[in-house]
Amino acid sequence: MSTTSPTTPKRTLPYTLHIEKRVEDIPRWLPAATSFGSVIIAFIIAGIILKLIGGQPLVVLRFFFDATFGSWPVFSDTLVKATPLIMVGLACTVAFKMKLWNIGAEGQFYIGAFAASLVVLVPLVGPETPRFVVILMMVIMGMLGGAIWGFFPGYLKARYQVNEIITTLMLNYVAILWNNFWIFDRWSDAGFQMTPVFAKNAWLPRLADYAREIKAFSGITLHLGIVLGVIAAVAVWWILERSRWGYEIKLIGDNPNAARYAGINITRNVVFVMMLSGGLAGLAGMAEVSGVVHRLQERISPGYGFTGIIVAWLAKLNPFAVILVSILFGALIVAGREIQPSGLSNLLQGIVLFMVISSDVLLRYKIRLVRL
Repeated sequence: MSTTSPTTPKRTLPYTLHIEKRVEDIPRWLPAATSFGSVIIAFIIAGIILKLIGGQPLVVLRFFFDATFGSWPVFSDTLVKATPLIMVGLACTVAFKMKLWNIGAEGQFYIGAFAASLVVLVPLVGPETPRFVVILMMVIMGMLGGAIWGFFPGYLKARYQVNEIITTLMLNYVAILWNNFWIFDRWSDAGFQMTPVFAKNAWLPRLADYAREIKAFSGITLHLGIVLGVIAAVAVWWILERSRWGYEIKLIGDNPNAARYAGINITRNVVFVMMLSGGLAGLAGMAEVSGVVHRLQERISPGYGFTGIIVAWLAKLNPFAVILVSILFGALIVAGREIQPSGLSNLLQGIVLFMVISSDVLLRYKIRLVRL
């Protein structure tokens, strides 16, 4: 009678992964590293998919950079598309800092464009009004329109605890239909889905307008809206990092009970933050009608309000990083018009969003390789 001793399974790897919840502060370099890594991995995955369907990833990647950063004219087109994304990304950043999930930047963008257009279409100023005055009034009206559209979900959240995701999302459709009513019924230009072109004093200055004086500006479509976006980024940074209000915003987002114990008026802050968020998105709408299309029209946004959510998350709610990420997504929009297959740009955006969400695991947990 033979006996056999039990055999132990062989270990294939001398290491194992340990996942531990972080108890210490997150390293300052890690959020930027995860965002950068998310973009790189997204491009790699998109390249693999492109290869599987018979494409040439390296050729497409080179074409992508040539079509978006290859020369000053195409780079100016990229910056034009990045301009509204900067403002909408900042709008989402402000709200998300306080754990307010504003999904309504798209509607606030449309209402901002509508309110800014009132300056010209009502009109609120005369035809001989200096450009500076007209543009300033359009900026004020655009931000005011977006702020009003942000006030409604903010008040419902603060007063009655109504879920802001639902209210802001639904108000997107209301805003679009509101614009369409005026465009189709009241201000239609010869029956088309657009208003008459604004007078020249309502156009944001473009570099191409100065091509006679500076020949290098010929064909450069970049307009003054990019300056408004940078100013907005500096203002948001100052509010969040250097002001008492910014401290209250972050404290309410991190620990509302502690904020309430400290005597901070949470109701008022919720309303004001949603209004600021809406105002920034409304400013983006103003920049688009005044700097790009020069009229109010249907489908003025290719989804800036929703793309701004990805921008804010990828920037890790850093106002200055929002500028850089917006340029990347502006490039994706520009390249989407040229690259085939035509859905590759949207595919990249989707993969980037998925990778950003996945990379948040690295901010909450430590992953260690432990030798057995």
